[in-house]
Amino acid sequence: MHRWQTLTDEQLVTFPNICPDFVVELRSSSDTLKSLQDKMVEYIENGAKLGWLINPQQRHVEVYRPGLTVEILDNPVELSGKEVLPGFLLDLHRVWD
Repeated sequence: MHRWQTLTDEQLVTFPNICPDFVVELRSSSDTLKSLQDKMVEYIENGAKLGWLINPQQRHVEVYRPGLTVEILDNPVELSGKEVLPGFLLDLHRVWD
């Protein structure tokens, strides 16, 4: 939100060149894992604080955070966005089914 509030009126009228704090990518059967992983790295390098790459085909989630190695969760039941979205939980049962 801070980055949004620092934009000028002129920048707000056009497409703002800012990255969200939190991103989620849900891999579809037509997506290559490598292309999505590259995209997640790009998000983090451009200011995202938390990224989830959800891979239903392998039932795992890659968690991206600035300055940390990628955390791989195998078949998690839920994900917490507490670092960026306090109180937000994503139930993955419907994703896996």
